[in-house]
Amino acid sequence: MSDPTTPLIWFDGSLRAPDDPLVTAVDHGLTVGDGVFETCSVVRGEAFALTRHLRRLTRSARGLGLEDPDEAAIRAGVAAVLAASGPDVGRLRITLTAGPGPLGSHRFTAGLVPQTVVVLAGPATRSDVARAVRVPWVRNERSAVAGLKTTSYAENVVALAEAARHGADEALLANTVGELCEGTGSNVFVERDGELVTPALSGGCLAGITRELLLEWGAETGLPVREARPGELPLSVLDDVLAGGAHLLLSGSVRNVVPVVQLDGHDVAVGPLCAAARDLFESRMVEHLDP
Repeated sequence: MSDPTTPLIWFDGSLRAPDDPLVTAVDHGLTVGDGVFETCSVVRGEAFALTRHLRRLTRSARGLGLEDPDEAAIRAGVAAVLAASGPDVGRLRITLTAGPGPLGSHRFTAGLVPQTVVVLAGPATRSDVARAVRVPWVRNERSAVAGLKTTSYAENVVALAEAARHGADEALLANTVGELCEGTGSNVFVERDGELVTPALSGGCLAGITRELLLEWGAETGLPVREARPGELPLSVLDDVLAGGAHLLLSGSVRNVVPVVQLDGHDVAVGPLCAAARDLFESRMVEHLDP
């Protein structure tokens, strides 16, 4: 059985040791962040919603101008790491880069070098609640990579470190026009006036798989959850949360669906729809491992 604290690694058709050399120093994913990735929750030894995650991986790759991933090879890598994993594995990560490239931003001609694909499985730390803070930086909804899940995560690293300095586990960002956008690794839902409302994708947030499923499962079961209309969720809606007139919910592929119990260092109440959404997602994900 594997060491539960050590990630299992699949690369180039086989399982590898943590200290095996895998990628070259000139891999474009390392030099300029030219890559995409997906993170899945592992439920009962299986990657949750793997088909949807692979679909989004392809969308992100195409958005960067990369060739489509080899889905069969990736599925083989997923199967290999999960078969070798123990019961403590809770997270799976698939990383795809352009492969070896120049030291600058230009790529080699498509097809000239193989893409780099790495699949990892390891432990995941989960909490039933979230603590969030606003940070001063914004998402650029007009960016060339808006809505793509790329390996260029430096903005998120900085924002999440700022959240940690304030005792929180997530940072909330606006977009350039002052609308509530998303967290560093989560989508956000606001509960008010008897509805759960999440920022629209046009505002620059990632099309989260958990977000997508909550919208679908909510529609199927009568939970009032929908996308926001233009201008409906300014960042100032968080002031309503602090005042008790609204509530917050975060969704993500490892945290699943969790209510926010602290915002900007102040305790906030869990809304009834936030609690209902959490319960709905937890029950449905056990019933449907690849929805």
